[in-house]
Amino acid sequence: MRKQTLSLAALATGAALALSACGGVQTTAGGGSDSGDYPTGAVDMPVGASAGGSSDLISRQISRGLSEELGGSFPVINREGANGALAAAEVAKAPADGSTISVQNASLFAITPLAVPEDQVTSIDDFDVVQGVSRDDYVLVASKGSGYTSIDDFKDADGKITYGTTGVGTGAQLACALTFNIDKTPSEAIPFDGGAPALTALLGDQVDTACLQVGEAIENIRSGKIVPIVVFGPERVEFLPDVPTAQESGLDVEVAQYRFMTVPKGTPQDVQDTIADAMQATFETSEYQDFNEQNNLTPMEITGDEVVAQLEEDKQRYADLVEQYGIDLGDAS
Repeated sequence: MRKQTLSLAALATGAALALSACGGVQTTAGGGSDSGDYPTGAVDMPVGASAGGSSDLISRQISRGLSEELGGSFPVINREGANGALAAAEVAKAPADGSTISVQNASLFAITPLAVPEDQVTSIDDFDVVQGVSRDDYVLVASKGSGYTSIDDFKDADGKITYGTTGVGTGAQLACALTFNIDKTPSEAIPFDGGAPALTALLGDQVDTACLQVGEAIENIRSGKIVPIVVFGPERVEFLPDVPTAQESGLDVEVAQYRFMTVPKGTPQDVQDTIADAMQATFETSEYQDFNEQNNLTPMEITGDEVVAQLEEDKQRYADLVEQYGIDLGDAS
């Protein structure tokens, strides 16, 4: 995620996919062939996460903004499971008329394919990407009882270092696996179903370390209950300015979660443009900017073309790293 600003425009050239301008598509209650008609009914927003998580909160904030900008109802529907794959499948099969839209996670398309059988891979080809949203950075944290305060401390570890993962095919899993495999540090992955149980285990000294999203960990970092080691973004995180990046600490590890709005493939371009314009108007409000600040989110408000280009770049980069270091994400290692 080293190019998350508007300078990503250069990446759009040669992107594997482009937003589809599909005229003549028949529409139903949710959409229309004239952007002034959208929406004409409730627009479902499936989200592949449980209530209260980052993806859920972001989806609900955008839902509120779309309702205010466009009128109508944009109900968020939780379809948690399989790192977002269940929600994605629902969106891909929905009518391509704007009646179903969804904020989705980059890890589902760039990392999960490295961890699941080919017939379970979710392809970005099944969607039109409308608009980028924001980036959610990962941080490697250690329990107070472990005694670890820096990457260098791992070299003197007595036995295997345990690290909590937040699910197969997630950015947190990949970041931790790379961290311990690059330097061949003896380690053992302990899988959890999400960031909350991984954090609970860390606080209880049941694992030595864990890779978590900054928003999940920051409260306990600030209170001194857990120790931040490195962040995995392309630069230091505004909300943890004293925590070095993995690259600053000598590790070639850059992994970040980012999210973007999608619609079923073939959704009329005027509907996509209406959604994108309403999202941009939402991004400019003080309410939305305060939301990002409160939830430790870095804006990634770029075009759909730029998102697709970033996904393609990250997918290849992650695949190369996994092959280089012999990591089997499907085995949660």
